[in-house]
Amino acid sequence: MDASVVHLALHRLKELVVLVDPNVKLQDNVTATRSGKDADEPLFGLGQKVQLVEDIVNDGTYPHTKIGTIMMEKGAIGYIKHMGEFLQVIRVYEVHFFGSGKEVDIIGCREHELEAMEDFVDEMAEERAFMEAHRAKMQKLYGE
Repeated sequence: MDASVVHLALHRLKELVVLVDPNVKLQDNVTATRSGKDADEPLFGLGQKVQLVEDIVNDGTYPHTKIGTIMMEKGAIGYIKHMGEFLQVIRVYEVHFFGSGKEVDIIGCREHELEAMEDFVDEMAEERAFMEAHRAKMQKLYGE
């Protein structure tokens, strides 16, 4: 191989290398750990009834009201609609507060801002167990 081609290839590889300060801790979805306020496993499940334990104030994430505006008051009751992550270490629950009368009734909440109003029932797991039991029963009756 021609030395100029090798030099060009090495030069291109050098452009892809990123030097990082060894004192900087990088986070990714493999090495990241939860923030101090979130449990390792989700505390709430989809569809679960929850109540706010503190006021939710616009921190700037909702663009149509001033920062500092109370979006939902302590004591409001809602249901977990979706669960996601912010910066891969902060769990955020999308909670739907039906009939709140507020401008926005779906708000992102952190675990420490919520408490469960009912035990979580994993309806998908129940349905799966029912279907597996039914299939086993049918296979026993009719064979396959």
